[in-house]
Amino acid sequence: MESFVITWRELLIVVAAVLAIYVAELLLLLRANKTGEPRFNWRRSTLDKVSLLRLENMEVEVANLRQKIAELETGMARVEMPSTAPPPLQTPYSQAIQMAQGGLDADAVASSCGISRGEAELIVAMHRARSP
Repeated sequence: MESFVITWRELLIVVAAVLAIYVAELLLLLRANKTGEPRFNWRRSTLDKVSLLRLENMEVEVANLRQKIAELETGMARVEMPSTAPPPLQTPYSQAIQMAQGGLDADAVASSCGISRGEAELIVAMHRARSP
């Protein structure tokens, strides 16, 4: 079974799409409610009160989504910054592989890298330069 992986970029796209849907719905509701009445008119029907509560909840959600998008953008900026970490030190085994690919024998590899002769023989057998 394949694993499902979501990257930061995909998550940001999804959040932006959800935010766009909420903003569009908010604009539609605002356009539908342009009657000129005060915002809290107690004579409104129950349906109007429910719509008003939904609108206020959406306004809060939009504010929260904007904050989350800002946090994701700063997180992506940190992830995309180039790393200034020094290259990893060469291990004796990586040195031995390079020496074996250069054509050295197991004795020279073992003595230069500080590994056992058996390890050096295995590395040389696996990584020796192929002659045509």
